[in-house]
Amino acid sequence: MICLTLLIEHPDIAPPLPIMYTQAMAHPKIPAKVITEINRQYNQELGSAHSYRALSLWCEDQNLKGFACHFDRQAAEEYTHAKKLGSHLLDRSVLPETGPIPAPKHTFKSLLEAVQHAQAMEQANTQGINVVYETALGVKDYPAQVLMHWFINEQVEEERWSTELVERVQGATCAGSLSDLDRHVERLLAERLLADEKEAGQE
Repeated sequence: MICLTLLIEHPDIAPPLPIMYTQAMAHPKIPAKVITEINRQYNQELGSAHSYRALSLWCEDQNLKGFACHFDRQAAEEYTHAKKLGSHLLDRSVLPETGPIPAPKHTFKSLLEAVQHAQAMEQANTQGINVVYETALGVKDYPAQVLMHWFINEQVEEERWSTELVERVQGATCAGSLSDLDRHVERLLAERLLADEKEAGQE
């Protein structure tokens, strides 16, 4: 209590923080390997957003309004993922490096090829996220590990819906069933997600 009273009455006598400690607070260190992998995944997510936008435009051109809307939402979601990665670097005093985004595939032979392309993108994103996590784990970067836990869980959902899209398109064997699927695709995916969440809550 005496020490606390002295500090309150005479704050000028409080000992300064060690120089090394204050420098660490101002410039948190991230292992170089983790910075490289987060930057890579940051740009990969931006590329995915670009690709989903191309998918949306192709579907719009094919008069597949439901799929166009769905892929447009996915483009926004991928951009949000990239922003989340960039914010993590900024919060730790590292400037994200935005690189050139390759031109996405923008024409497809069929809707099946389009949804298979989306599925392959999600599988690639999962692999990339796993690499970031493994790198962070190897160098004991705990903040990056926590961030990747969120992405790993998110990819379970992303791969689930992309696989379901492929299966549903494969099952739509005539023009009428494909048109019906297009009208209800977002509702069907939302219902499946809700069912999965309820099942997870019961475990």
